[in-house]
Amino acid sequence: MHRAATPAAIALTVASALTLTACGGSGGAGVGADAKQTLTVWAMGTEGEKLADVADVYEKKHSNITVEVTPVGWDVAHQKLVAAAAAGKLPDVVQMGGTYMGEFADMGVLEPVDTKAFKEADFFPAAWQQASYDGRTYGVPWYVDTRVLFYRTDLAAKAGLEDAPATMTELSTAAEAYQDKAGTEWGLFTQPGGLDTVQSFYPFLYSSGGEILTEDGKAVVNSPEAVKALETYGSLFAKGLSEKSVRPGYDVTKDFNSGAVPMFFGGPWIMSLLDENYPDIKGKWAVAPVPADTASVSMAGGSSLAVSADSDHKAAAKEFITYLTDAAGQADWYRRTRDLPAHKAAWESGELASDAGLKVWRAQMDTAKTPPSQPRLTEITSKVDSAIESVTQGKSSAKAALDKAQSEIEGLVE
Repeated sequence: MHRAATPAAIALTVASALTLTACGGSGGAGVGADAKQTLTVWAMGTEGEKLADVADVYEKKHSNITVEVTPVGWDVAHQKLVAAAAAGKLPDVVQMGGTYMGEFADMGVLEPVDTKAFKEADFFPAAWQQASYDGRTYGVPWYVDTRVLFYRTDLAAKAGLEDAPATMTELSTAAEAYQDKAGTEWGLFTQPGGLDTVQSFYPFLYSSGGEILTEDGKAVVNSPEAVKALETYGSLFAKGLSEKSVRPGYDVTKDFNSGAVPMFFGGPWIMSLLDENYPDIKGKWAVAPVPADTASVSMAGGSSLAVSADSDHKAAAKEFITYLTDAAGQADWYRRTRDLPAHKAAWESGELASDAGLKVWRAQMDTAKTPPSQPRLTEITSKVDSAIESVTQGKSSAKAALDKAQSEIEGLVE
């Protein structure tokens, strides 16, 4: 397909060209895993802060290895990764968010994963797919993320609700009951617009049978299923069940604590936030699966660990990644961070196997979906963000908004 190059596309092409000029692999086997050496590692957000502790433990068991962990904020991660890749200076091991994988694999700066050492069957399907691009796997799934429904059980009783909503229709009915009978300000919270609104929309989209891209990269965001999902999403705002305007930095857990918001879709880290910050509502909230349309399907997020194609320490990097991503390593990581393991065997013992709330997350991950990796996936999802906002603000119908997004995305897919 021939198309006019956008500024973003030009920038990506320049970065790719620079990278491929600078990076041609190490040109040899590199340093053996048993040699004395330093591994450089970049990790993002909370993971970057916590990984140094695990690295200290690893160094005690591997006296020849020094692990230098550099924490990188998610707000600057993409910019730093592009700059490092273009200069041929990626670290030996790098945390890759799901939306980044296609872009950096397409640049040729990541080492393909040894799929004999790391087996696809050990990980959740969506996590493995997220780490793959163009028929090859470039990262080992480290942790997963999905969304489930958080709801106030005490306020549900006041609203006359015996169970969590099991369908999208029941979700809207429950939101109305919370407002009318329990006196909550809103029926639920879901994001009305702005960056990454698509993450809030995914449970609605996937549960309806819709998607943004097919597995072979074809844009299908204006399918009847997707239009229906956006109509459902938009109706929550049209009915006054969810707030149309949210200030920057809004923290839904504060309104969940006060009772102003009785339901929201959230990730696993929110459980510990609620326990730590709002102990007074402990026992007064619970989690439930995404309400079903044709099925109950949520988004799959998370991160993988990748090795730079230019690294001279690939053998040691592989051993370190093995330590972090096997069942024991991921169970340990969960205890430290509350990040959900991508390795299915990590869920077979301890709290991960016995906790009723965690079983909801485990079941949700079995069907969770992720868009196929694309070099310009961030640009693609931004078009959906805009479509969603135009509907929640009453500026467009779902069909018109998604037709527009479809046209824009068709020029971005490869």
